[in-house]
Amino acid sequence: MSLKKRLLLNTLLALPALWLLIFLPAGTVDYWQGWVFLAVLFGSGALTTLYFWRRDPALLERRARIAEKEPAQKVIVSLLYGLFLATMPLAAFDHRMHWSANIPALAILGDALVILGSSVYFLVFRENSFAASTIQVAVGQRVISTGPYAVVRHPLYVGLLIFVSGIPLALGSYWALVLVAPVVPLIVWRLQNEEAFLVKNLSGYEQYRAAVRWRLIPGVF
Repeated sequence: MSLKKRLLLNTLLALPALWLLIFLPAGTVDYWQGWVFLAVLFGSGALTTLYFWRRDPALLERRARIAEKEPAQKVIVSLLYGLFLATMPLAAFDHRMHWSANIPALAILGDALVILGSSVYFLVFRENSFAASTIQVAVGQRVISTGPYAVVRHPLYVGLLIFVSGIPLALGSYWALVLVAPVVPLIVWRLQNEEAFLVKNLSGYEQYRAAVRWRLIPGVF
């Protein structure tokens, strides 16, 4: 199947699946936070995909392949996806049960974080065409040390943390943030495993680590 057909099929499957994950637990379609979140999520995703479809389809091809080979990474990725998917129905159920106070500004902040996280993804992908979904070294791959990579070694995971932090807030729930907390140690575990792999398999990565000290947050980690 061509990349274009796969991307279209993934979208056609993901949209109703996420709709069900949000609106079934909410018990109503009268849930503006859910509608806005889906619009923001798929809108930002569509813009990014269209840009790279024209400029760098090879990146989309690499991103479409999700097949980790390392046992540890299989566990990490499964847990990350599980937390990501569980956050939405929990936040929607929160809306149904009114656990969190109704604060529209909270949802707006969450949508802004989702957009910001997506923007970080975009900047990373534009700078690094080798940013695959799995930990690997492709033919011709080189160390990227410009753009966001000049600030921290793993800017993609910075975007992920911002993105997932925005999901429960965008859906009007602060209680669902409890599922975001485990994402942090999982990302740290993943990037440490990733760095060990890159040091062994990507020429120049050890020198890059020495030049760019911080992994995720300058001055902190």
